[in-house]
Amino acid sequence: MGQLAEHGLSPRQWGGATEVIQTSAATGQGIDELLEVLSLEAELLELKADPKAPASGWVVEARVDSARGILARLLVIDGTLKVGDIMLAGSTVGRVRNLSDDRGKPLEQAGPATPVEVTGLDEMPEAGDRFYVMDEIARARQVAQERQLRQRQQGLTVSPQATLENMLSRIQAGQTNEIRLIIKVDVQGSLEALNHSLASAGSETVKINVLHNGVGGITEGDVLLAGASKALILGFRVVPDQRARMLADKTGVEIRTYRVIYHLLEDLEKAATGMIAPEMAEKVVGRLEVREVFKVSKVGTIAGCYVTDGTVSRQAKLRIIRNNVIVEDERTLESLRRFKEDAREVRAGLECGIKVAGYDDIKVGDILEAYQTVEVEKK
Repeated sequence: MGQLAEHGLSPRQWGGATEVIQTSAATGQGIDELLEVLSLEAELLELKADPKAPASGWVVEARVDSARGILARLLVIDGTLKVGDIMLAGSTVGRVRNLSDDRGKPLEQAGPATPVEVTGLDEMPEAGDRFYVMDEIARARQVAQERQLRQRQQGLTVSPQATLENMLSRIQAGQTNEIRLIIKVDVQGSLEALNHSLASAGSETVKINVLHNGVGGITEGDVLLAGASKALILGFRVVPDQRARMLADKTGVEIRTYRVIYHLLEDLEKAATGMIAPEMAEKVVGRLEVREVFKVSKVGTIAGCYVTDGTVSRQAKLRIIRNNVIVEDERTLESLRRFKEDAREVRAGLECGIKVAGYDDIKVGDILEAYQTVEVEKK
């Protein structure tokens, strides 16, 4: 309660105006009290909605599903949202193709105060965007294009190129006082958490400037923007696709990927305080593409793979990537074979069969990234 009061939210228990209800999803404590307080507050504030009006509300979350495309979780505030409605959400537009409630049950329509999940948007909206139902698809697309143009103009500020270490050198030399970033994450919720953490990062002399952020894998467009704005790309639980990786190597754009937000923030804080000194780093030694999957009784799933880059050895750790999103990490190889013979390693351009220890949900099209943890000299 003291921490709430520090932000101007004085609890009613302390004589303030902010209701604080102690609840537990595990035991059910406080749930009835919470519902009573919400009902009372709604009456006092005269909160009302018109179910006959065109729907409007807020985007709560968004993600990409490999089978259904872009999924947006919304909270309908006013009006009624129906299947087939033309919807504008932030700078993206689409027609509601499927509508379901918070338990996945299909719906034909959803009234005020209803949380729903929809498909049909052409791009990923951002958490916190307002959405509106519009009468004409052409008008909705025009508004979306105008908003996209404004965002693009804000994000294309040209600034000096640098890797994280080079940025540190330039900061120490007094040539710049900011670290410029492009951030890509797996889901919108991760982006919100990361943006909140970055708001308090940096130091008195160094500013962290996020030029662009988004949900999904790291693409060529992200690398081109990083090259034009001389920025660093950070990925949280996502990786660059093959073309983006090759373009980054060619243009000198640095891409750093993380699985824990704390590690990402720790690197930035070290850079901001002149202390960047990682002791361990992951080195990608090979990449495989799953081309066939075989189910073998008493053994599990065997993946027929083609090594596209580097060398894959029995000792390497594996991460499993699906649609540029990491679905499993820190896995090991139970077996590695060329034809019917066990192999210690398999080089690029060759085929092999592998069994991932303790994991059988391999799918055709998955990318397996083999990596090793190596020591890096302090700088």
